[in-house]
Amino acid sequence: MSVPYLPQIRLYQNWLRDTHQLSFDNYDALWRWSVTDLDAFWQSIWDYFKLQSPTPPTGVLVEAKMPGARWFPGAQFNYAQQVFRHVDSAHAAGFPALLSHNEKSLDSSPARELSWPELRRQVASLALHLKAQGVLPGDRVAAYLPNIPETAVAFLAVVSIGGVWSICAPDMGTNAVLDRFRQIEPKVLIACDGVSYGGRDMDRTAVVAEIRAALPSLQHVIVHYNLDATNFIADSARFESATAQNDAKTSAFEPLWLPFDHPLWIVYSSGTTGLPKPIVHGHGGTVLVALALKTLHNDIGCSYAANSLGERYHWYSSTGWVMWNAQVSGLLNGTTCCIYDGNPGGSKDKPDWTTLWRFGAKLGVTFFGAGAAFFGNCLKAGVDLSTCGDLSSVRALGTTGSPLSPEAQTWGTEQFRRIARTAAQQDIWWCNISGGTDFAGAFIGGNRELPQVPGEMQCRLLGCAVEAWNEQGQPVIGEVGELVCSQPIPSMPLYFWGDTGNARYISSYFDMYPNVWRHGDWLKITPSGSCIIYGRSDATINRHGLRMGTSELYSAVEALPEVIDAMVVDLEYLGRESYMPLFVVLREGVALDDAMKARLNHAIKTALSPRFVPNEIFQVPEIPRTLSGKKQELPIKKLLLGQPIDKVVNRDAMANPGCLDWYVAFAAARASQPG
Repeated sequence: MSVPYLPQIRLYQNWLRDTHQLSFDNYDALWRWSVTDLDAFWQSIWDYFKLQSPTPPTGVLVEAKMPGARWFPGAQFNYAQQVFRHVDSAHAAGFPALLSHNEKSLDSSPARELSWPELRRQVASLALHLKAQGVLPGDRVAAYLPNIPETAVAFLAVVSIGGVWSICAPDMGTNAVLDRFRQIEPKVLIACDGVSYGGRDMDRTAVVAEIRAALPSLQHVIVHYNLDATNFIADSARFESATAQNDAKTSAFEPLWLPFDHPLWIVYSSGTTGLPKPIVHGHGGTVLVALALKTLHNDIGCSYAANSLGERYHWYSSTGWVMWNAQVSGLLNGTTCCIYDGNPGGSKDKPDWTTLWRFGAKLGVTFFGAGAAFFGNCLKAGVDLSTCGDLSSVRALGTTGSPLSPEAQTWGTEQFRRIARTAAQQDIWWCNISGGTDFAGAFIGGNRELPQVPGEMQCRLLGCAVEAWNEQGQPVIGEVGELVCSQPIPSMPLYFWGDTGNARYISSYFDMYPNVWRHGDWLKITPSGSCIIYGRSDATINRHGLRMGTSELYSAVEALPEVIDAMVVDLEYLGRESYMPLFVVLREGVALDDAMKARLNHAIKTALSPRFVPNEIFQVPEIPRTLSGKKQELPIKKLLLGQPIDKVVNRDAMANPGCLDWYVAFAAARASQPG
């Protein structure tokens, strides 16, 4: 494996200079060009990555409006076409498409390897099987599968024939899955019989049967036997049989050329209230944004290119999180993707936060990504990377999902400094990004050529006209404001499935500022151009006229060794005086006595301000989190403001729904108090 000697964003700028005579004094100038001349910038992305269409587009951005922007009219596209362009070159250079492990194989077996030609063959076989079952362009195919190679094969097969892909992770319960899939009326279900997680096998055949019975639109079911190949599910096809065809038809198969904005997949919001929003993204826009993000900003190169030879890209995710989509998108640029299926923290009986690091060492990962909470857990668990195998190939760390604390980033930097075998590892590069399922991309992220400051993200991304707006709707620098995007991006949703007149779509992003995308995060853009996310703007603390996101408070209290987890909500409402309780999970054997409360309050006073000391502190068994690990601040806030629990939270979309009983009892007790 070799470390790229030139950052991908530098290669792109060299190409702009040599091809278009465009030079920029600094990144800020490059960014401003990219958001003021949208046609030139996005055309440059098309040209730089040599995107292909049998019919040339008649323009770039025809209608620059939100929602409803029209990109590259007349162009034809297919996500799978872009992936398969790399088959021959990557295989000739000796690089696989996918490498994978699960909990059972990590310490006992070599990685599963899927070559580029075998990926193409299996995709072709499954695509032909789906066509034979009557799947037509625009038909939805639902998947209930874990993060395994078969899932990537299924996705590419579906979209190669114009089917619309939608997936739920097998750790989701029946109701959560049906809340999503019922809305889109899938024709085919591709499911698994079960998963292994945290040292336990979890049979999912009963859930599959329930899903199947509740979806009258289904005409065909395909099952991958992930646990027990002998437990056959009646009236279904075997995944292994559907991908076994290897003949002249599979060799001749080509993905279908589709309109640029043909629906690619349907992803879902977290769904804390009402049904989850079924968000539809298109083939062309998703690929354009993924290539710009993955290559230019995340600095993930093509595995067979000389400048990034041997690149191996890993970003830990379940299939229920948009980072699964981001991991698979590595294939778009000819990159070997390394995927892990299982619990990154071991089991409850034997917690082990070295698991992913050992995986990365075993596979020679070059870019190692995970949720910010993962790195925080490694810090708290005292992980020593020198015990995790040979990590000398790792040159970059990626984080997202929530703000990464400066403490966790500093921990990781110091760990790599201690084990460094290369100059790059002496000051390991952190690619901290912030984006969303909503547009399958990122607004803020990394740049290998810019300075790093722990707790900050390096820049606003190219093509993303992101600003922080104050209460008057004016852009501000050096102040916390609403994160908005004032210009369209190609991967913004085409629409929500079944959303008459775009009503839900508009109310989700454009209600506060018509024709300007409001993302729902608090953002501060520093005078140097770096960015800090302070958490969700709808879960903001507003104490005595001062607004603050929750992440800063968490950084303060979770830095204490006794604190495992924390959540705060601010119940300022309709002019009432703010009431802000702090909920903490403490280490075993630690009690929330007066001394501990004093330590917590002191940490907040010291790190933030006495204004943000909570009214009360409560010790709780768990902090409620979604399946993707996000704290459920807003639902708990609404519960404490008097709304019924079933109206504010979807238990099936939670990682730990059992913990809600404590908060329901707490809300009831508080409501019964006078005044």
